Amino acid sequence: MKKILIIEDDQLVANIYSNKFSLENFKVEIALDGRTGLTLTETFKPDLILLDLILPGVTGVELLKSIRAKPGLQLLPIIVFSNTYLSNMVQEAWKAGATKCLSKANCTPKQVVEVVRSLLAADAPAISSSPEPENSNVPASTQAKPAAPVDSDAEFQAELRKSFIESLPATLVTLRALLQGLTKSTDEAGRVKQFQQLYQKIHALTGNSGIAGMFQIAQMADALEALLKELHEKPKNINASTIRTVASAIDFLGVLFEHSKLPEAHMAKVPLHANVLVVDDEAISRRAVVYALEKAKLQSVNLEDPNAALDLLMNKSFDLIFLDVDMPGMNGFELCTKLRGLHAHKKTPVVFVTSLTDFESRANSTMSGGNDLIAKPFVFMELAVKALVYVLRGRMMNAK
Repeated sequence: MKKILIIEDDQLVANIYSNKFSLENFKVEIALDGRTGLTLTETFKPDLILLDLILPGVTGVELLKSIRAKPGLQLLPIIVFSNTYLSNMVQEAWKAGATKCLSKANCTPKQVVEVVRSLLAADAPAISSSPEPENSNVPASTQAKPAAPVDSDAEFQAELRKSFIESLPATLVTLRALLQGLTKSTDEAGRVKQFQQLYQKIHALTGNSGIAGMFQIAQMADALEALLKELHEKPKNINASTIRTVASAIDFLGVLFEHSKLPEAHMAKVPLHANVLVVDDEAISRRAVVYALEKAKLQSVNLEDPNAALDLLMNKSFDLIFLDVDMPGMNGFELCTKLRGLHAHKKTPVVFVTSLTDFESRANSTMSGGNDLIAKPFVFMELAVKALVYVLRGRMMNAK
């Protein structure tokens, strides 16, 4: 019987994976922190490790380096769970010796089991700590078939989804209470503490929604988790703009929670196909917006000339528009007013990205037909989260 070590600080997530692997005829141990994980790696001697990168105390990357430094563990398969948007941390995990990197937001337990079986089948001769199967020509993926009924995966997933949906009202109450506490905090230390608590809740939500197969919730939570992590680690980036973005994301999660009760919410992952227009006469600022959109896996068309942008808008539909305000020839407010006169863009979300954040500018953004405003200089993940809110909301509206 193959042995799996799960190193995961979320007890609920760890238990779900443990139960799933036990049903699939694996022997499982759980470690809720990195130090316990390192100890169990030596005593339990697992055939494979599932490792969350976000752990208390010792991080997943640090633990990965420690494991690889141990004699005889250089080839031990280690699958790390990452946040889709924390690309730097994922790169560090690869360099530290990760065998495979999976996103919590995009994987169900069944998919993780399939990856595990594939790795164990490929590396069986090198890592097996148990006797070889009698017929070594038979792939491990066929040797260890569970004795459970054929529909056990569907039943398991349906039960996870049911439990997850039942937990959503309480989750939303908690998130809103933490957000309220954040908005009321008047000192940096208080805000950092609120961000940490909010981050921990969203981190758990990302994992739980991915496990339950609720991929739209997982996608939104995944991006918000990355933003909250950055704001917690860099408090200087906490400002009125970032707090508004966090608030809008939590409000939209509430919408997704309600939508999750509908039959059409139970769908496979669907790539985001959205047309985004970026208009900014400054090349560096324009590139920054495009880069932030790329982090959200959103493609865009970018222009420096507002008049050329208006011509394009007359002939092409877009799902989301980002506008600078201070541009020569036609400012962003004027461009927004004109595009609202186009039939195709009467309701297209428009977000202003500007250093003008005074009351008058905010009022003008609303009066011209804008939906939102982000202050320059902005955090890349802030803009990515904002874009995902509008694109996912638009997808939901178009699906009705």
